[in-house]
Amino acid sequence: MAVESTMVPVGSAAPAFTLVSVTGDKVSLHDLDGAPALLVAFLCNHCPYVRHVEQRLGEVVAGVPELAVVGICSNDADAYPDDAPPKLLEQSNRAG
Repeated sequence: MAVESTMVPVGSAAPAFTLVSVTGDKVSLHDLDGAPALLVAFLCNHCPYVRHVEQRLGEVVAGVPELAVVGICSNDADAYPDDAPPKLLEQSNRAG
């Protein structure tokens, strides 16, 4: 488990990226042009801490519809099957 974290300063420019969504579509930074801000959240489905806040996170995000939001799960789905795309889609639906 990591014991140190480096926070990127708020307002930092996001690097270009292309990610595969839980539905198999590709999403890039360019797709989110026009949003006044981008929230990048590193999440997973198997973590009890994330599961504890997922509903509230969904409510907060829904309250700011102009905000672009990207949730990233960087876990190995073979090692953590609950973090495979179908389970992450279930999590997204639970959180709204």
